[in-house]
Amino acid sequence: MDRKLLDLLVCPTTRQPLLPLDGRGLQALNAAIAAGGVVRGSGDAQTQALREALVTRDRKTVYIVDDGIALLDADNALATAQVEGFPAA
Repeated sequence: MDRKLLDLLVCPTTRQPLLPLDGRGLQALNAAIAAGGVVRGSGDAQTQALREALVTRDRKTVYIVDDGIALLDADNALATAQVEGFPAA
């Protein structure tokens, strides 16, 4: 994702800056998705593994990046509290 664009993006709910999700976080999230334990903000199950995502500064919310486009809406948000062992910063 373009660095200039990333500097402008914030969480639509908390207004916190968003950062690229690191490899450890992505791995933990994808393991939980594979186990069937991740639900989007809409209540729908997240069934597709993620290749790229953004995370809030407090690491409580992850937003999916699909084909370079950040899906910054509450319905597509993933709460990291549902991912056991999600790594802290």
